[in-house]
Amino acid sequence: MTETLTILGLESSCDDTAAAVVRISHDHSPQILSSVVHGQTDLHESFGGVVPEIAARAHAEKLDICVKEALAQANMLFSGLDAIAVTSGPGLIGGVISGVMCAKGLAAGAGLPLIGVNHLAGHALTPRLTDQIAYPYLMLLVSGGHCQFLIVRGCNDFTRLGGTIDDAPGEAFDKTARLLGLPQPGGPAVESAAKTGDPSRYNLPRPLLDRPGCDMSFSGLKTAVLRARDQQVSEKGGLSLQDRADLCVGFQTAVRDVLAEKTRRALSLYLSESPETPAFAVAGGVAANQAIRAALETVSTDSGALFIAPPLALCTDNAAMIAYAGAELFVGGHRDDMALSARPRWPLDQASPAMLGSGKKGAKA
Repeated sequence: MTETLTILGLESSCDDTAAAVVRISHDHSPQILSSVVHGQTDLHESFGGVVPEIAARAHAEKLDICVKEALAQANMLFSGLDAIAVTSGPGLIGGVISGVMCAKGLAAGAGLPLIGVNHLAGHALTPRLTDQIAYPYLMLLVSGGHCQFLIVRGCNDFTRLGGTIDDAPGEAFDKTARLLGLPQPGGPAVESAAKTGDPSRYNLPRPLLDRPGCDMSFSGLKTAVLRARDQQVSEKGGLSLQDRADLCVGFQTAVRDVLAEKTRRALSLYLSESPETPAFAVAGGVAANQAIRAALETVSTDSGALFIAPPLALCTDNAAMIAYAGAELFVGGHRDDMALSARPRWPLDQASPAMLGSGKKGAKA
C-alpha cells in the first residue's frame, strides 16, 4: 500500500449505535481518528434485556448523528474518505438492516466504495488494529452472543477450534443478573457484586471440563445458580446482599475456570502449528471482566504466547473495529455493491459444521 487509506465504519448489530473513522498509513500502521458510540442501556433496562424492535428504531434515529459526530471529531469530510464499511451481520436483523441501509445511502450519495463486514471479524481483527500483531494468532471471542476459539490466518481466513454449544458467557452473565435481581447489562453488575463475595461458598459446576476438546457450555451453570438461589429463598425467605455476592462470585469463578482450561487446550492446538510469533488475543464484552482477563493472561504467559487484550472500549461493540476490518478487506480487493444484504447469521469459519444448528437462513454460529 503506497498511500493512506481512510475508512468510515458503522456498527449497529445489537444495542450500540456507533460510527468511527480509521486511517491506515502507507506503512500499514492504523490510527483511530474518531470513535463515537451511542448506547441504549436506558431504553432496555426496564425490560431486563435488549428488545430488538426498540433497538432497531433507536439505530435508525442515531446512525446519522453518530456519522456526523465521527466525521466532526476526525475533522473529515466525505471527500476525504476512501470507502465506507458497515456491519452486515451477524446480529439483530433490524439493527443490521438499519446500518446497511444507512451505509448504502452514504456510499451512493458520496460516490464511495461499500464494504460489508462480519461483526465477529471486527472483533477478531481488533488485535491488529491495536497491536499490529502478525498472522496467524489465536483469538477468543467472548461476548453476549458469541464464544469461540479461532485461529486467525487472514482478514477473511478463520479456523474454529471450538465454541459454546448453548449460551454464550455474556448471555449467561445477563441471565444470572436477572435471576439475582441485578440490573442490566449483567456482566458489570455481576462483576461488581462478586467483589464482596466468598468464592468458596458455592461450588458450582464447570461444564464440559470432563470432556476433551475446546467446546463449552454455560446453560447448565446458569441453571445451577437458579437452583442455589431457590434453595436460599426456600430456607431463609429471601436473598441477603451477601448471598447475592457469594452467588455472583461463585458463578464468575466457574466461568473463569472453564474459559481458562479451554484456552489452555486451544493454545496447545494452535502452538502445535509452530507459529513464528505465537500470540493469544481476547476480545468481546466479557473480556472486560478483570478476573477472567487475568486468568486468561496467566494461561497465555505460561504457554509462552504473547497475550493481547484490547482496551476495554474496543472490547465491546464499536465501529473502529468495523472500519479497520473494512480497510483490510479493501486492501485485499473486496468491494460490495447495492445488493449487499443484512445477515442475521454469518459464521466466520464457513468450513466447520454449525455449533448451534442451522435454519433456513444458514448456520447460526
